[in-house]
Amino acid sequence: MDQTLMIQTIAQETGVKPHQVERTTALLDEGNTVPFIARYRKEMTGQLDETQIRAIDERVRYLRNLSVRKEEVIRLIEEQGKLTDELKAAIERAVKLQEVEDLYRPYRQKRRTRATMAKEKGLEPLAMYLLGLPAAGDPAAEAAAYLNPEKGVESAEQALQGAMDIVAEQLSDDAEIRQWVRQRTFQKGVLVSEQKAEEADGKNVYQMYYAFSEPLKKVVPHRVLAINRGENEGILKVAVEAPVEEILAYLKKRVITRETVARPWLEAAVEDSYKRLIAPSIEREVRSELTEKAEERAIHIFAENLRNLLLQPPLKGKVVLGVDPAYRTGCKLAVVDETGKLLEVAVIYPTPPANKVAEAKAKVVELIETYGVHVVAIGNGTASRETEQFIAGVLKELKQSVFYIIVNEAGASVYSASELAKEEFPDLDVAERSAVSIARRLQDPLAELVKIDPKSIGVGQYQHDVSQSRLAESLQFVVESAVNHVGVDVNTASPSLLQYVSGITRQVASNIVKKREEIGKFTDRSQLKDVPRLGAKTYEQCIGFLRIMDGVNPLDKTPIHPESYAAVHKLLAIIGITPDEIGSQTCRERLQALDLAETARQLEIGEPTLADIVDSLLRPGRDPRDELPKPLLRSDVLQLSDLSVGMKLQGTVRNVVDFGAFVDIGLKNDGLVHISRMRKGFVKHPLDVVTVGDIVDVWVVEIDEQRQRVGLTMIAPEE
Repeated sequence: MDQTLMIQTIAQETGVKPHQVERTTALLDEGNTVPFIARYRKEMTGQLDETQIRAIDERVRYLRNLSVRKEEVIRLIEEQGKLTDELKAAIERAVKLQEVEDLYRPYRQKRRTRATMAKEKGLEPLAMYLLGLPAAGDPAAEAAAYLNPEKGVESAEQALQGAMDIVAEQLSDDAEIRQWVRQRTFQKGVLVSEQKAEEADGKNVYQMYYAFSEPLKKVVPHRVLAINRGENEGILKVAVEAPVEEILAYLKKRVITRETVARPWLEAAVEDSYKRLIAPSIEREVRSELTEKAEERAIHIFAENLRNLLLQPPLKGKVVLGVDPAYRTGCKLAVVDETGKLLEVAVIYPTPPANKVAEAKAKVVELIETYGVHVVAIGNGTASRETEQFIAGVLKELKQSVFYIIVNEAGASVYSASELAKEEFPDLDVAERSAVSIARRLQDPLAELVKIDPKSIGVGQYQHDVSQSRLAESLQFVVESAVNHVGVDVNTASPSLLQYVSGITRQVASNIVKKREEIGKFTDRSQLKDVPRLGAKTYEQCIGFLRIMDGVNPLDKTPIHPESYAAVHKLLAIIGITPDEIGSQTCRERLQALDLAETARQLEIGEPTLADIVDSLLRPGRDPRDELPKPLLRSDVLQLSDLSVGMKLQGTVRNVVDFGAFVDIGLKNDGLVHISRMRKGFVKHPLDVVTVGDIVDVWVVEIDEQRQRVGLTMIAPEE
């Protein structure tokens, strides 16, 4: 595929203009990162966002790989001496890998099949005779001419069977036939599943799929993944039921275009071709495509949930007591100061079997009073609710107001056992490190969560059933996007955080920290040019996302790129403001009064770049997460017995899935808001209504005490 056709194809698919695709592709080819292009090359791309740029990047890679495969297929067919101009043109026109593989199928080296053995017996001319649709004569008599006992053709019936095998394979290799059958199967086929092994599903996890049937075009992604899992676990038997009669009628009409004495043999060959060769492979392809789409949806949901979790607002300026709950081994405690520095660790045993409640209470009160703790962060793992009851009881008796919050500790144990955690806290045990991580997650979720493999954070559905390489790539993009959106204080950031900054590798991140330790702290962005292996290109890509909060240049704490500093100084001169006055009331008033279009002409820069500069000068050093609702702090515990249908509660969205959202209302298990109860009217997907971390009002609609489940609604009851 030539460059022009590729650009036109991508423009059509993504809905952006060809020149935007062309310029974005050029920027990517020059080694620019997606966050850098989205933020600092808006004039060139026409203000495409990160998602659009990434979509272009993925399609460019796909189409270039497709182009390589096309060249390879053309070469392989040409080497066989079978390449025609029509076939070459068809391959070059293809826009999907599946189309190329369909066209190559007849020429691919095959293992020995019934058709290849029939050809070895010299029966190909007899197959061509049948396909020639003879109007008169006797195919059995014609077949007698091909008898050859030495080659195993001892009767006319055997000869005709061999010819029919050749016809069957020829039909199954026809690209147009395969495309039609695939499309018709998708349009009218049905996905069915039934219970395969009764004893294998002791908990009836897959009960709804024991006698399941749904049109392929209506099956929702999470059902596809659930059925796949049930099949992989040996519990379900799964099949695709295609519109067989309609497909056979089409194939017969396509092959037998006029009345012929060969009809009985051709009809038998068509039926054999479909049932033995076409149907099984089309079923595999259809299920593979269903799975691929379901995986894409699951990965998208995981990515969106992860993005919202990473961008949770930090609880700044608070001393936090982190609690990692447990039964037998005791609850580990860790107090961290406002900057996340560890002050003290301890262990208490307020839960069974020890039940040392009085001792535990004394220790918690001592830590709160010694260090001026503002908030207690409790992990949501084993013994979480029992620990919550204990902590709530302690806080009630204090003179000062101290609140608590349940923190999602998914992945904390992964971090605690990692080499990174051992390096950070060599003298602590795994559970103590986990308590520190829980406390820090509340203070700055992004800085703490980047230390953990995104797949271990647990805000997806079926994440273990999808392509792990595609999941990892998608989640890596999300983490990079979140880190660069927020920006990083280069004087406090860990290597784990720095490695996600645009253009920075793990080695360069480590080198930045070493340099920081060597010089005390960075006071000017230009000092980063001295970091080993941080060359000119890396500096260009990363520097706008790195902040120096109290450096010599006030612009270094903003997202403004140093390449625009000269323009900023001209702008400040125009509005009569010195760099030291950035962020002042006078500065804000004069910036807000600017005519952007006219000022951009004066400064000879693009209007989008100027708009970003003005926004950065209006709020220097701002954290975009500060504008989000703060975490929901609690002072008392809630029991299932406290609930009644119709009760109004406030909760935090913990996870969003295809069929609804799980909301933490202070119970042991999160309540479910089904998609049908999110708002009045049709909801295409729960992500259109809520995201992870949202604080929402809910009403209780169902209480299942036996299964400890609560059904919630976000639709206010009629007054």
